[in-house]
Amino acid sequence: MIYAEMKCRKIFATTASLKNPGLGQALVYFIILNWRAVVKESNIRRMSNCLQIGNVKLEVPVVLAPMAGYTDAAFRVLCRRFGCGLVFSEVVTAVGLTYGSKRTLHLLETVPGEKPVAAHIYGCEPAVMAEAARLIESLNRFDLIDINAGCPVRKIVAKGCGAALMKDPDKLRRIVGAVAGAVKIPVTVKTRIGFSAESMNVLDVAHAVEDGGASAVFIHTRFATMHHSGPADWDALSLVKAGVSIPVIGNGGIGCARDALDMMDRTGVDGVMIGRGAVGHPWIFDEVRCLLEGGQPEEISMEKRRRIVNEHIQLLMALKKKEYLCRKRVRLTSDESAVLHFRSHLYRYLSGLRGGARVKSRLNEMKTLEDLTSALDEVLNFL
Repeated sequence: MIYAEMKCRKIFATTASLKNPGLGQALVYFIILNWRAVVKESNIRRMSNCLQIGNVKLEVPVVLAPMAGYTDAAFRVLCRRFGCGLVFSEVVTAVGLTYGSKRTLHLLETVPGEKPVAAHIYGCEPAVMAEAARLIESLNRFDLIDINAGCPVRKIVAKGCGAALMKDPDKLRRIVGAVAGAVKIPVTVKTRIGFSAESMNVLDVAHAVEDGGASAVFIHTRFATMHHSGPADWDALSLVKAGVSIPVIGNGGIGCARDALDMMDRTGVDGVMIGRGAVGHPWIFDEVRCLLEGGQPEEISMEKRRRIVNEHIQLLMALKKKEYLCRKRVRLTSDESAVLHFRSHLYRYLSGLRGGARVKSRLNEMKTLEDLTSALDEVLNFL
């Protein structure tokens, strides 16, 4: 809707130079108003028709992307509380799971209140991926299993995993088939539009995913060589949506709630996945829901922001205490580790706030909970 309205407003500006601009501008206003009504009706229909992934129904077609170092149980709980339709674990190695690594298993920790939740795994051998999937299902914690076929990190790609799987759609099909055949819960795949601009094969990859038995595909709209920067190619989503019958969920370039609706309007995808746009801004999911229902999100108060940050810290500290039970050697206490981990979150929580830049420059000096809370108070009390 936003994209279409911008086009209409350009036409509006053009009509101002005509001999009879009033008629042309009135027509443009009529188009905009009617388009808004159509989009509002379409969004309400999206809300009433829950996104279905296998036997899993999502109340809202907006999900949290898996992000290493960010989407642990502490952050997922907050996102679910703000109405996120589905959350994902951090990326977990299938090999580590099959070896029984306690630290790898810790990445699959869940807490009450975050369902539905997906386990996000990577690997390149069908048999190993299937074994890991069976182990995950036996935990009785997860509603679906998601296969990583888009991670651009060099050490993962070098092993033939992550984004490297896009270079061999047939192998990806075999991996999906092996995992889908090993478990009863739905299997999905997160991938990209291609490994590079020279090898944009997203439709071939999507067909391989569907043929392998996946229940949905999540597509990041950048090439693997771009990592997470540069323009997102949303047009590729329309191509995939028209080419497969399973749900297509778009990802990439979602910086605010309105971007999520814009992606759905422009591409026709079944849902939207938000990654970095949710870090430091977990209430973005509530904002998207509000817009989908035809409302206008309210600006979050500073006091509520403070409560969210404090709760996030406390949840993370509790999680780190569990993690330390799996460690053989430790250099820091669990609370100190939680503070170091949280600094990247605090950086995003403070973004755009007056006084935030001054505090963010001192993040690397913060070692204790008192350091974090003092920094937060310094910014919020300044506003």
